Amino acid sequence: MRQVVLDTETTGLEPEEGHRIIEIGCLEMIDRQLSGRQFHRYINPERSVESGALTVHGLSDEFLSDKPRFAEVADEFIDFIRGAELLIHNAAFDLGFLDSELTRLEGSPRIVDMAEVHDTLALARELHPGQRNSLDALCRRYEVDNSNRALHGALLDSELLAEVYLLMTGGQVALGLDLDGAAMAGADPSVPAFDASRLVRKNADGAELEAHRALLDKIAGIAGDRGCIWDGVESEPR
Repeated sequence: MRQVVLDTETTGLEPEEGHRIIEIGCLEMIDRQLSGRQFHRYINPERSVESGALTVHGLSDEFLSDKPRFAEVADEFIDFIRGAELLIHNAAFDLGFLDSELTRLEGSPRIVDMAEVHDTLALARELHPGQRNSLDALCRRYEVDNSNRALHGALLDSELLAEVYLLMTGGQVALGLDLDGAAMAGADPSVPAFDASRLVRKNADGAELEAHRALLDKIAGIAGDRGCIWDGVESEPR
C-alpha cells in the first residue's frame, strides 16, 4: 500500500480570494513505513503573503521571490501523488488550494481524480469526539515530540502527521502484543509495546453501585418473569 502524507502552506485562508500555495511537503509511506522519498518545494505565489499567514509559517515575500512558480513544479508533484492514498489533516483546506492551482493549468485533473484522499482530522474526531484534534493537540495526546514546531512548515507538519497517523491507526492494524508488553511474531513494528502499568483500575463507589442496582431493578420490572440477566453475572470486584 502506497500512502503520501501531504501538507501545504499558503498566502492566506481562501483560494477564492486569490490566495496561493507557497509550500508543499509530501512524504511517501509504503506498507506503513516511511520510504525516504519526499516531495518538498517552496513556491513563488506571484502575490504578497498576508500578515496573519506570515505569523503562522514565517515565509516572507522576499524569501519566496526567487522560488519556482506552481506551474514549474506541477508535473513533478502530480507524478509523486498519482495513484497514492493521500493523508491530509483538514483535507478540505489543502484540496481547495491544490485544485485552485491545478485549474490555472490547462488540462490538469483535480486531486481526487488522481489519488484517494483520507482526512486525518475526520479520523481523529471519530476516535476522540468532543476533544481538540489539531495537529498540536494530537502530538500531545500521542506523545509525539513537536518541540521544533515554533512555526508551521509543510514538510515538518507532514513528518509529525505521519507519526501521529501511525499511532492513531496502529492498534487497529496489528493486535500482536502479549500482556507482558513483548511484541508477538508478526506484530507491526510501528505499534508501541503494551505497557500494562499505565492501565488505571477504578472501582465503583457506593452511590454508583446504588444507581446500578436501581437500573437492574427497573430492567427486571420491565422484563417480568424473564428477570434481568445481569443479576446472574458476578458483581464482586475482580
